[in-house]
Amino acid sequence: MNAPAGALALIPEELSAVEAGPLMCAGITTFNSLRSSGARPGDLVAVIGVGGLGHLGIQFAAKMGFKTVAIARGKDKEPLVRKLGAQHYIDNQTQDAAAELVKLGGAKVILATVTSGKAMSAVLGGLAVNGKLIVIGASDEPLGVNGNLMLMGRRSIMGWPSGTSIDSQDTLAFSVLTGVRAMSEVFPLERAAEAYEHMMSGKARFRAVLTMGR
Repeated sequence: MNAPAGALALIPEELSAVEAGPLMCAGITTFNSLRSSGARPGDLVAVIGVGGLGHLGIQFAAKMGFKTVAIARGKDKEPLVRKLGAQHYIDNQTQDAAAELVKLGGAKVILATVTSGKAMSAVLGGLAVNGKLIVIGASDEPLGVNGNLMLMGRRSIMGWPSGTSIDSQDTLAFSVLTGVRAMSEVFPLERAAEAYEHMMSGKARFRAVLTMGR
């Protein structure tokens, strides 16, 4: 096969194909959005959702030196997010996430990995002045935005899709350097339909990876 060099990414020897695959999908999206967010080491960065995107976003945020807050539903998520590197956990099932972020000083960045417009809207009040909500979770639900909240705090909302092949290479290199890895369930190719159903059911923890051959 012939391909333009600029369209390729070098996979480090330290990563297996199973490890590299999710990092070149959910990994590049979370890594690239965070490094392009304008946040600096020491800033408060929150990640909403602890799924396929979120569990990587928490790791990257912590390894980038951000004061990392994880937001999800249920106290049962707390041990995992702290293991991933979060310094704080907010259970938005029983707590007002925006108010809790304000108590921590307000978030410079909130990385929204969930697919709920309502959940994203609920945390806007937790942004610090000049804070930014970055949407990477695809959702058809509209966000409800308080104009005065955005205006008076110079807050903003933006989306971030993915990146280039070089961004993928940077993601892989950073992951090797810092030990960031996706939590994946592996299926052989002949069980692709089962893997797809498992993923669509929301039960995959946290990425479903197909392998080919032995």
